[in-house]
Amino acid sequence: MSFSFKVEKTLKGALGRSGVITTPHGQIKTPAFIPVGTKATLKSVLPESLKDLGAQAVLANSYHLYLQPGPEIVDQAGGLAKFMNWQGPTFTDSGGFQVLSLGVGFKKVIAMDENTFQADDVIADDKERLAHVDDDGVTFKSHLDGSLHRFTPEVSMQVQHQIGADIIFAFDECTTLHNTRSYQEKALERTRLWAIRCLKEHDALTKKREGKPYQALFGVLQGAQYEDLRRKAAKDLALMNVDGVTFDGFGIGGALDKQTLGDILKWVNEELPVEKPRHFLGIGEPDDLFVGVENGADTFDCVAPSRQARTSSVFTKDGRLNISNAPHKNEFFPIEKDCTCYTCRNYTRAYLCHLFRAKEMVAATLATIHNQHFIVGLVDQMRLSIEDGTFFDFKAQFMARYYGK
Repeated sequence: MSFSFKVEKTLKGALGRSGVITTPHGQIKTPAFIPVGTKATLKSVLPESLKDLGAQAVLANSYHLYLQPGPEIVDQAGGLAKFMNWQGPTFTDSGGFQVLSLGVGFKKVIAMDENTFQADDVIADDKERLAHVDDDGVTFKSHLDGSLHRFTPEVSMQVQHQIGADIIFAFDECTTLHNTRSYQEKALERTRLWAIRCLKEHDALTKKREGKPYQALFGVLQGAQYEDLRRKAAKDLALMNVDGVTFDGFGIGGALDKQTLGDILKWVNEELPVEKPRHFLGIGEPDDLFVGVENGADTFDCVAPSRQARTSSVFTKDGRLNISNAPHKNEFFPIEKDCTCYTCRNYTRAYLCHLFRAKEMVAATLATIHNQHFIVGLVDQMRLSIEDGTFFDFKAQFMARYYGK
């Protein structure tokens, strides 16, 4: 096994820590933000550019790679890292979120705030649903061609082993904040039973594919906004042992209310073993990242920095700005003058404004490089501030400036 995690420094008065995850394809210094390369590519950016913008690892999506080009193709190519020409560690999620959300499943929106949940997401007619959950797995229709597919815990493990990422996740049922308490309990038990099946299949595939780099399996914690359910999920997965096989780390997932983000992390991380890494799924806003780091999350992923970049929204230390707006047409200086990213070293706000207004494809490339560099670098700074004992000062200074408006 060439996978390990070592805690190097703890955050006094909180659950945060810095450390190092070692994988077959290299190390990840934590806390770390992991850019999302959904289809084995960070949208609009060459894999070769990822190192330059500061990325230590990349997360790809099992659901999308299963549908296209197919996990067999990625396996034949030598695994995800080799397939996409990325010289570093890789993650894949289980596909559970995608089959049940993003309009592909129950047409849900997994909201960070209950007030933003869309009322029309409630579907009265089962025939409209593109995904159906039962105790064995999920049957769903492809968003590409409407073809019918089925994911079970075993299928998810098989797909992820073929894709070949260094860190993979157990198959889980992702619920929303608006599911009833009784349904959350039912889904949590279903996810627990699926986790057992994932461990069994993961062990069998690891032995069967002897000679392949070891893949670390993370269990996924659900439980929505309920403290007792979150703590139960953490205890269940932390103690889970199937014929000597345990989880290598944990993913904290599911629907999260922004207001209770810190509480949820505290609940689960008080129960999880300190010697194993914790990945916070789908978190990417600066304030949420500070909350995550402070409360013990080691790695994060989110599509937000890239998605926002493609709409001309870019990060600065003074908050986000829309680079396509008229005031930037005559600004012949970088997005941020002290930024060291490729975009800021070579291009001006005026040029990016022109590219977005002219609908040139390279606009998304340059904006994405900057946004990813900003967020990756921000979490890197959090790690350094934990190590030198200045985390809370750094947090206060950053938050005052970024959200000062």
